[in-house]
Amino acid sequence: MAVLPFRPTPFFANKNQAFWRLQSAGWAGAMLLRAMSSLANAQPPSFLVLLLIATITGFSISLLLSVIYRQLISQRPLITWGVTMIVLPFAVGLNAFIDAWVISLYRAESEGSFAQLFIGVFYLDLTLLGAWTALYYAVNFFLQIEEQQDQLIRLENQATSAQLTMLRYQLNPHFLFNTLNSISTLVLLKQTEPANAMLSRLSSFLRYTLITEPTGRVTVQQEIDTLKLYLDIERMRFEERLRTTFNIDPQTEAALLPSLLLQPLVENAIKYAVGAQETGAEITITTQLIGQNLRITVSDTGPGLQSPSASNRLSGVSFDGGEPVSTGVGLANIRDRLAQAYGEQHRFETLEPPEGGFAVVIEIPFERREATESEPIAPRSVAAAS
Repeated sequence: MAVLPFRPTPFFANKNQAFWRLQSAGWAGAMLLRAMSSLANAQPPSFLVLLLIATITGFSISLLLSVIYRQLISQRPLITWGVTMIVLPFAVGLNAFIDAWVISLYRAESEGSFAQLFIGVFYLDLTLLGAWTALYYAVNFFLQIEEQQDQLIRLENQATSAQLTMLRYQLNPHFLFNTLNSISTLVLLKQTEPANAMLSRLSSFLRYTLITEPTGRVTVQQEIDTLKLYLDIERMRFEERLRTTFNIDPQTEAALLPSLLLQPLVENAIKYAVGAQETGAEITITTQLIGQNLRITVSDTGPGLQSPSASNRLSGVSFDGGEPVSTGVGLANIRDRLAQAYGEQHRFETLEPPEGGFAVVIEIPFERREATESEPIAPRSVAAAS
């Protein structure tokens, strides 16, 4: 596809420049039409001088009107139209007086009176200035509507960005508390090496969550690397009870998805599958390319929806002393993020596989990162780095 060597800009991007372009082109066009009409009616070439003077007069008076209208357009409609109906006839009368006076000097021997000449040019000047006034208000009202729509779009984008940010940062605080408690326990037991490794992983994970834009997107490979770092932290708490399997299709590694989309799903599985069973559970993360869509499946071998806390797992709300408390890892959070990012072009489904357990299936449009887009640095686990 051919690329233009320049980027076209909207005509009204510079309102002042657009006004002078329309002003000059409009009055030049009016003069051209009147000149062609006068020549067609066998007027002498010297009559073109009168047309030039009349055009300059109309051009100048319209500039004065633009100053007045600029102040009126922001007023209440009654004031805007009321004052316009007073100013416009006065401006037309002034224009007609000057035109009639110039013509009377040109035709000094004419038998017609000045009043007749004034009335004759009044209707022509009324047509020109009336059309100019209508066009001025029409263009400026259109620009006001465009600005209001742009402002509304900006506000909607800001609201969407704020909502996405809020959803992205709804991480379960228990994860941070439990990790810090585990580090504290390791320090008390003088197991400095595991404590240092756990602290390094936590630092890398939190740093990644802060530098990554909440509304940004990362590749599947980056998301999986971040997820493995998170699982390394949790595995130090649950040890062999937390088992993981990654089935990542190489064709999907460069696909884009919202950052930290999978971490809450895995945290949900750890809370309701691994933590709910003495034997723990296995969590499987699978990515596939299905047609033009990227399919992501996060499943576990936990009790599924048969457990008493199944409703809490779906909603992300538990109860502490009878009061509802958000856990931050509810599936509704993920559903909202997908709706904000993809609208109706996504699929989010929860199901119980025939072999038992619980699974979440997500399908989003398959997209690759453009070459010009910058990529956040994916964290590396301490184990991998060493």
